[in-house]
Amino acid sequence: MRGAMTVIERDVDAMLIPSGDRVLLPAGSELTVVQTLGGNVTVQDPYGQLFRIDEKNADVLGEEYAAKAKTPDESVTPGEFHEEQVWEQLRTVYDPEIPVNIVELGLVYTCKATPLDEGGQRVDIEMTLTAPGCGMGQVLVEDVRSKVSALPGVKEANVELVWEPQWDQSRMSDVARLQLGWM
Repeated sequence: MRGAMTVIERDVDAMLIPSGDRVLLPAGSELTVVQTLGGNVTVQDPYGQLFRIDEKNADVLGEEYAAKAKTPDESVTPGEFHEEQVWEQLRTVYDPEIPVNIVELGLVYTCKATPLDEGGQRVDIEMTLTAPGCGMGQVLVEDVRSKVSALPGVKEANVELVWEPQWDQSRMSDVARLQLGWM
C-alpha cells in the first residue's frame, strides 16, 4: 500500500536501492512510503529513486512508522530455543523491492540448528538472491544474521550467500505467487 508524501524534518541515513550504498537523506526531502514490511521502510523520492530506511529511524516518516516494541512470545521460556522461531524470523526479512518475505520467495535454501557443547545453538543458513548482481545482498544477509541472533538460545548465526542452485521463479511458494498477483 502506497503512503502519502512526507517531508522529513531531520537528516536520516538510508540505503539506496538496488545498489545498497549508504546515503544521507537531508531534512526537507519529500518521500513517499512504498513498502513497510519486516520493520524497515522503503520510500521513493519525487524522481523515482528508492531508499530503505531502517526500522530504528522510521520515526522520521511519522509516528505511525516509529519502531514498535515487539511483544515477546509468552509460550516460550526465556533462553529456550525453538527452530520454528528461526523460520518465523526469516519470514520477517523482505527484499526492499518485492513485497514478499525471503522464505516465500524461495531464497532460503537451508536452515540447520546445531546444539553447541557450551550451550545454546548455532544456526547455519544458506540463502540466495533473485539476481546475482543485486547490491542489497549483504544487507539481506545482515538482516537475517541480526534477526536470528536475537532469538532466545541462539549463540551463533552463520549466514552464507550461495549461487548454486541458481534461483528462479519456480522456487516461489503459492503464497508468494498470490501476493504478487501471479495466480
